[in-house]
Amino acid sequence: MQRWRGLEEIPEDWGRCVVTIGSYDGVHRGHQLIIGRAVARARELGVPSVVVTFDPHPAEVVRPGSHPAVLAPHGRRAELLAGLGVDAVLVLPFTTEFSKLPPAEFVVKVLVEKLRARSVVEGPNFRFGHRASGTVDSLAELGRTYGFDVTVVDLAERGAAGGGEPFSSSLARRLVAAGDVTGAAEVLGRPHRVEGTVVHGNQRGRDLGIPTANLDTPPHTAIPADGVYAGWLTAGGERMPAVISVGTNPQYNGTRLSVEAHVLDRTDLELYGEYVAVDFHLYLRGQATFDSLEAFLAQLEEDKRQAREAVRETPAV
Repeated sequence: MQRWRGLEEIPEDWGRCVVTIGSYDGVHRGHQLIIGRAVARARELGVPSVVVTFDPHPAEVVRPGSHPAVLAPHGRRAELLAGLGVDAVLVLPFTTEFSKLPPAEFVVKVLVEKLRARSVVEGPNFRFGHRASGTVDSLAELGRTYGFDVTVVDLAERGAAGGGEPFSSSLARRLVAAGDVTGAAEVLGRPHRVEGTVVHGNQRGRDLGIPTANLDTPPHTAIPADGVYAGWLTAGGERMPAVISVGTNPQYNGTRLSVEAHVLDRTDLELYGEYVAVDFHLYLRGQATFDSLEAFLAQLEEDKRQAREAVRETPAV
């Protein structure tokens, strides 16, 4: 899959293509339907499919300080898009100047002159251009002028248990923030992932024979609510069952939020300095303090037992 940052990186000889545009943070199940339709349309026409996204998130430029929690950083997003069959990803630097482009100028600069779009696929709530004044109807009208068609894909919804709420990044963020990683996985179509570089912590786990990988996460990462979770840690291409702790370590009066993962049945791992991924599968319990070291260690053993059982019963996806 080709990856471009900025319009200038698009090859000069780029031909016609099928395009879909959006932040696509999380590449959740609703996104997957839209992107899947774009890929299918591209194959039907015999042209490449392109996903256009933005960096930073447009909200941060339009309303500074409002950057939403990130469900999937751009590197992870590209992996997920490649898995859906996308041929190219264009990341557009979103600046104040860019945000002021009128809808028609956006279409000409991006879709017509650079990408030479043959077809565009979007959801019904797609907005573009200055003050988000462009709609799918105005996009279709511009398409008739500039020679591309527009397909609108209906929003997908959660099942009856979820109240029929449409799949969305904001819904996934709310579920992650509440610690409902099971619900978030339903929206995302996979476990929620947090990535980061393993850094040195207080090394208390190592001293207790329960070493943990302490993640230094990128800014704005969507981190689940404080608690203990079952899941997986992936390092060097190997995905390993883990028990994951999110919080300030109240047992030791900590104040700094941390994400720490203990790989089950492994004490030989040296992960300092490595960039790793942690997938959250199941919430086990909230953070707590214990009256004695023995009680604390007993709870950690119970956490490991529950995590081991949870990941054994559920295939890693």
